[in-house]
Amino acid sequence: MNAPTLALLLAGLLLIAALAAYAWHLWRRVWAQQRSQAAAQQERQQRLGGDLTILAGSLLDEQLPLIEGAIRIKVLLDNYDSELSRDNRCQVFHLLFEATAEVPTHGAWKALDKHERRRFEKRFNELELQHKAAARTAARWLLDEGLKSARRNA
Repeated sequence: MNAPTLALLLAGLLLIAALAAYAWHLWRRVWAQQRSQAAAQQERQQRLGGDLTILAGSLLDEQLPLIEGAIRIKVLLDNYDSELSRDNRCQVFHLLFEATAEVPTHGAWKALDKHERRRFEKRFNELELQHKAAARTAARWLLDEGLKSARRNA
């Protein structure tokens, strides 16, 4: 082998080694990012589970209005575990959410005249009378079984 061929071979090997080292560096960054994302997802799940526990407990202790609690629980359940959210024992939260979907919120609620507000409040009372027992049963199930099984499956 002559000197120019040997130099090109050596340069090629150095280039391959440099590219392999760079690829290894990039893969290590990918793996670190995956670990970080998994940790963030786990933290998010724990936070949502804690929030659901607080909401279900507050609903049972009547520290939270039934309609508001059901809406909040439904939204958090959808984000926490869609399979758990679709469980038949949680359907009352979906039902109350859908029954109140047309109700204005925040500034739009404050802008309503008294007659409109009272009409919505009357509807809230009807829904509460009709679904209070089922919502309390669903909240109790979430605390006793639903959230615990979801944590085990995660």
